[in-house]
Amino acid sequence: MQRWLKFAKYLPEFGWEPVVLTVDPEYAAYPVTDNSLNNEVPDSVKVYKTLATNYFSIYKKDKSRIPSAGFATNIDNSLKGKLLRFIRGNFFIPDPRKGWNNHAFKKACDLIKSEGIRHIITTSPPHSTQLIGLKLKRKYPQINWIADLRDPWTDIYYYNQFYPTVLSKSIDLQLERTVLKNADRLITVGDSLKKMFEAKVKGIGEKVEVITNGFDESDFNTFPPIRNDKYTITYVGTLSDNYPVEGLIPGLNNLTNSGIDFNLRFVGTVSEKTKNLLKSQIHSKYLEFLPYAAHSEAIKFMYESSLLLLIIPLHLSNKSIITGKLFEYLASEKPVLCLGPADGDAAEIIRNCHAGQTFGYYSSDDISDYLINIRSEEHKSDKAAIASYSRINLVRRIVEVLESKEKTV
Repeated sequence: MQRWLKFAKYLPEFGWEPVVLTVDPEYAAYPVTDNSLNNEVPDSVKVYKTLATNYFSIYKKDKSRIPSAGFATNIDNSLKGKLLRFIRGNFFIPDPRKGWNNHAFKKACDLIKSEGIRHIITTSPPHSTQLIGLKLKRKYPQINWIADLRDPWTDIYYYNQFYPTVLSKSIDLQLERTVLKNADRLITVGDSLKKMFEAKVKGIGEKVEVITNGFDESDFNTFPPIRNDKYTITYVGTLSDNYPVEGLIPGLNNLTNSGIDFNLRFVGTVSEKTKNLLKSQIHSKYLEFLPYAAHSEAIKFMYESSLLLLIIPLHLSNKSIITGKLFEYLASEKPVLCLGPADGDAAEIIRNCHAGQTFGYYSSDDISDYLINIRSEEHKSDKAAIASYSRINLVRRIVEVLESKEKTV
């Protein structure tokens, strides 16, 4: 959500007028919301909201139970939980958010006429949103349709948790290929993801552009340099069972054995299994679990840290995963300890920005050495490399994609 919220904020500076079509929050269902981000929308940007059929209404009594990122963060392995995942994976293809599609398509048709729309950008997940773009492209072939895919589709790391049948996955894969084939341009957030999509449909390589996520410089202007006297290691975001922490624990205990006082702080949702594991291995006085925080608060926690922890989900496609918070980690200029594939896209970004180091999930000795040594080292990241990921610079890339089509019209 922040990706296009920020892009919409800066596009007018380059002469482009974004018209935003989204779902009315009264008809949407998400486990957490950050209403403070409404302040990021300029008054000049037109925002239209529609109804949606809410297939997550079974959670209306407790919205915290609504799955975020599919069912990746709160896996219910009870019989009921498995049944719900099976239903999700086989009766709601590509995802339950498609309850918005009919409403969105109708409104989009009205806006195309009333606002003189020449370009449509659909962003996902939820990948059902891409089917709106596909339908609009078929109705208005003259329109330039750009499909922005922030995550894998049928290769997403939690896909098999929905127990898709061979038929269901075949249908989903066909939808994915049809979108990739028919979009005028495709945008992804990393090189590995670009290659993954290119392998799906022959000959689409020339229309795929990599434009990463990033950070908004204005979010970081209000915080003066902060030095925390206590060695504070912070993880911001969701931590599910797919994010291994076992290799980190020996390093943290080594800090304790070395007489180093520290605070391991988690800001966001942590699975019960992971939380219980950490509590069983690390003394409670070193642990802090905080709930989901508003965006500005999350950035403040980053600034107040000595070290920022990034964990890439453990999956066959994890080399392609670049979490959005990585770029805000970079902007804070705090050292980053990343657990994940050393040859992955996230690791390359960290390496190129001299922002920290990436270790294998279970490289306990190396992790331990880094935790101790980084305390006494002067951290100097590459500010120029980091600046390339600012939202304003990334919008320049978006404009290039838009203008390349304008020149051919």
